[in-house]
Amino acid sequence: MLFNTNYKEQVISDYRGNPLIEALPSIMSPNEVVERLSIYPPYNPRERELHSHYRIHILNRLFQIFQPLPMNIDLENRISRVIRQGYIYRNPFGRELSKGFREDYKRMHSTCGYINNGYNTSACGFTLIGISGLGKTTALNHILDIYPQIISHSEYQGVPLAAYQVVWMKLECPFDGSIKGLLFDFFSQIDRLLGTNYYEKMTKTRATTDVMLTAMNQVIRSCSLGLLVIDEIQHLSTAKSGGSKRMLNFFVNLVNKVGVAVVMVGTPRSAGVLQSEFRQARRGIGIGGDMICDRLEKGKVWDLLINAIWHYQWTKEKTPLTKELNDAMYDETQGIPDLVTKLYAIVQAKAISSGKEQITTKLIRKVAKENLRLVQPMIKALRSGNLREIAKYEDISIGNVDFSDILNKTKQNIDMNYMLEKVQKNKEKENQSNKIVVKEENNKSKRPKAKKEPINPHDIRYIVNEAKKDSKSPYEALKESGDIITYDKDIFSGVIA
Repeated sequence: MLFNTNYKEQVISDYRGNPLIEALPSIMSPNEVVERLSIYPPYNPRERELHSHYRIHILNRLFQIFQPLPMNIDLENRISRVIRQGYIYRNPFGRELSKGFREDYKRMHSTCGYINNGYNTSACGFTLIGISGLGKTTALNHILDIYPQIISHSEYQGVPLAAYQVVWMKLECPFDGSIKGLLFDFFSQIDRLLGTNYYEKMTKTRATTDVMLTAMNQVIRSCSLGLLVIDEIQHLSTAKSGGSKRMLNFFVNLVNKVGVAVVMVGTPRSAGVLQSEFRQARRGIGIGGDMICDRLEKGKVWDLLINAIWHYQWTKEKTPLTKELNDAMYDETQGIPDLVTKLYAIVQAKAISSGKEQITTKLIRKVAKENLRLVQPMIKALRSGNLREIAKYEDISIGNVDFSDILNKTKQNIDMNYMLEKVQKNKEKENQSNKIVVKEENNKSKRPKAKKEPINPHDIRYIVNEAKKDSKSPYEALKESGDIITYDKDIFSGVIA
């Protein structure tokens, strides 16, 4: 969608006098982010009185719910920063932009192929790694929707400025890790947004990958692309020999030489490629800390999510969320949001279709066993806490992610969850205005404080912490303790020690 320009006064001096930044939506506080991202579809208690076949259809409304979690607020903050930082040295009235065009022109007429000379930028990027079902793509889409994708400039402070600004673009890494496939997708999307014909030109001239890479640099500069999101980055693991390294180095070039922020998104399966092929180069991006997201732990954030969806109930008998039901839902989903919503929807469907019209712990267990059969091995592995079992499933294991490369996460205010709950309740009240007002049951059971467990010297966390005190690497400490086994002794190699 095309937006006309509305320049905003900037509080931060680095952002002043730059039309590309001033045209963006204002920087939001955490409260404003929650308000903007929250999606609570309408709910009317009267719907529980409808015939069963109608209520089965209504259950799909559960998949419209989006409950912002602390990780989503952190993600929005990072995206807000990397877009603006990337635009600092790409001011259309600055010299750096024209210098970049000159360098690209030289490359296109050079016989040396694709080279990485250029100008340094203020851009940065980061990698978002999270288990399957966490909602990474959904969260990204909601956050990107905050920003207009295209902005039309005509005049800035009395000076003519005829330009289109593409704020963000989201591409999927081709299933075979092909650079050319990604480039064709890029030009196709640019053509759709701006009405150009780059895709046709590239196919007709049978452009080489090097020519297409340089052309992409030029297009990114000319349309002032602010953020490039590459989803499904784990597909690089299937790339031909050397292909993954080349593509990842290309992403580094986009950040360091072109000035566009690049965010790479993938499952833990992508961690191996990002660390082996890309470890040194990735550090050159100027990443402000990668984002590693695991399943929800049992606690405040989990309670926030389960309370958000439990409100939407279409069984004739309303079932309050008791501790027993809460524990059953967590045990059968292990805190994976996608499974939570699916399990809850199927449980309601079974309760409605069977005529029992009640949600019980027994029903939750039965549905999980029968209808989530394919994910049961993964759930069992997560439930066990056995790292070797979890490592068998690459899309849920984050054991091979090198946390030493990650800066400390931005600490959220301790009252963040309470604020989220408050916003959620306000949204529910708004959705139910002019409808029958019913009293909500509020049986929040007090949970006993967890007793402090005695220190286990064989606990991996304890070993790693002690290693830090002795200035040892986690790898050395874990190898000494016998937690890391050499290949010839590894049970997975088929050799019995």
